Amino acid sequence: MHIIVCIKQVPGTAQVEIDEKTGVLKRDGVASKMNPFDLFAIESAMRLKTLYGGTVSVLTMGPPQAEKVVREAFMMGADHGYILSDRKFGGADVLATSYTLAQGIRKIGSFDLILCGKQTTDGDTAQVGAELAEFLSIPHITGVTKFLNFIDGKQLDLEADIPLYSLSVRIQLPCLVTVEKGIFEPRLPSFRKKLATADRPVTYFSLKDLEDTDETHYGLNGSPTQVKRIFPPEKISVNEHWEGSGDELAERLHSLLRDKKFLCEVR
Repeated sequence: MHIIVCIKQVPGTAQVEIDEKTGVLKRDGVASKMNPFDLFAIESAMRLKTLYGGTVSVLTMGPPQAEKVVREAFMMGADHGYILSDRKFGGADVLATSYTLAQGIRKIGSFDLILCGKQTTDGDTAQVGAELAEFLSIPHITGVTKFLNFIDGKQLDLEADIPLYSLSVRIQLPCLVTVEKGIFEPRLPSFRKKLATADRPVTYFSLKDLEDTDETHYGLNGSPTQVKRIFPPEKISVNEHWEGSGDELAERLHSLLRDKKFLCEVR
């Protein structure tokens, strides 16, 4: 089984500047880390590899410093690492990002399963996994909380959370799965693996390496959505002190939440 895990390097702090002209994050010189949700995808891949054999590859898109998270994945047990890195990929929205990743996966070659984290902490869209599957024309399931069974090397039985329900589903391979936080406890990077993989090569792909080299399909040029305005949330420092019985305070709190539209009546 060949499992490809999509990972991303994200800012390690919320104090990130925004380019006012493009509306994208200024990542240069900012402390970064592995997207926390991707750790659960890597752990899922390693457990499936332990049970059923095969290899695990990780793929990311970003500047050369994104190699740091690929090396971290090596320390968790990944076998191969790939980076899509080209200035023409910069500023991509979820659609252009998904398309670029799909082109990278086609360049890597055959696979059985693609794993993604639920979302990233810098974008929080939770859309890339599903859009990537659509570009690859493969089935996908999101919100997976449990791997139940692997059948004849061709199908996976999974459990997924959807609003208000838990869903059991059987999906045909090759497919894409996004996993929820908490599906497994991610292992810590191994110092022994760090030493063993220090010289392991990481493969870089630029635009010219891909099947589709049309610049208008990538980065800002290939992004149909644009950020028009970004601003910090309003800080409200007004405090109120309420006194009264439990019933009185509960009723007052209920009225406040209802008036501010945090609560609505469900019929």
